[in-house]
Amino acid sequence: MTSLRDSRDGTRAAGDPPRGRRPRPSTRHAPPAAAPERRIPGRRPGAPRLERWLGNSPLGLVLTAPYTAYVLVVFIIPFGVGVWMAFHDYFFTAPGVSVPHPFVGFDNFTEVLGEEKTQRAFANLGLFMAINIPLTVVLALVLASALNAATHWRGFFRVAYYVPYVTASVATLAVWLFLFNGSGAVNKVLGPWAPDPSWLANKHLVMPLIAVYVTWKQLGFYVLLYLAALQNVPKELHEAALTDGAGRWQAFRAVTLPAVRPVTSLVILLSIITAGQIFTEPFLLTGGGPSGASLTPALLVYQRGIEQGEPDAAAAIGLILVTGVLIIATVARRVMERD
Repeated sequence: MTSLRDSRDGTRAAGDPPRGRRPRPSTRHAPPAAAPERRIPGRRPGAPRLERWLGNSPLGLVLTAPYTAYVLVVFIIPFGVGVWMAFHDYFFTAPGVSVPHPFVGFDNFTEVLGEEKTQRAFANLGLFMAINIPLTVVLALVLASALNAATHWRGFFRVAYYVPYVTASVATLAVWLFLFNGSGAVNKVLGPWAPDPSWLANKHLVMPLIAVYVTWKQLGFYVLLYLAALQNVPKELHEAALTDGAGRWQAFRAVTLPAVRPVTSLVILLSIITAGQIFTEPFLLTGGGPSGASLTPALLVYQRGIEQGEPDAAAAIGLILVTGVLIIATVARRVMERD
């Protein structure tokens, strides 16, 4: 009765909480709450180890298995066999004949690097890269910028630049043979100013001519890469630069070049790889001549391995070529992608 009367009178008994406030539970001695278990969406608790390795959708591995097998059979296994051949005394034998192939270490590399023909082939490749890579980057960027700014015939020029890239090299090389042989159309136009000996027989002009041809043939692909990058550059940036008083060249250098820097890195990387693989052009145009002026490492690998029956020396040259291309590509990528 007393407590009821006190509560009616607005008073509270000792130990009761203040009016208007709810009692707060004491957490002084409460144990810490356990952290909730983090679950990966789509994964069942306690998933087996196999599912963790295969992922949430093992069907993706099934779909990529054919291409993985193709890369393994066509690239990885032959490359491993080539590395093994480079360090052994290997030669072709008749089917079913088993002969020993002793380990020779770096003897094959020492032999091929000491030959003047190998040195000339790699020097020609260096000249090819020095002409092809800068010319490809500059022409592709300039043409892509012109196409991006064009308002008429844009689709026609895209197709026109891309047609040589998808055309077979045999067909386009036939056109260049018609143009640059001794009695070709170019010499007839030049008349007395035509080089003597002619383009394909001149040891000073044949490799630059091949570099120009490869640049022309591959240009359409790189133009499309740059064009896609330029179309993603906001026009507001150019307008802001022009509003601030920058000229067109200054706006191009301050806005466009940084925006397409990743594509430039990709173009240089692909050009380096293409240069290391160049074989069809010197083989069909000159056969490596005159006097080895158009000989390339890839063509030399074919000559040593197939024509001369020295696959161990050819494998050594191929391994040197792959290593050199990887080094040059890595250095170029780090230079282009550094901050």
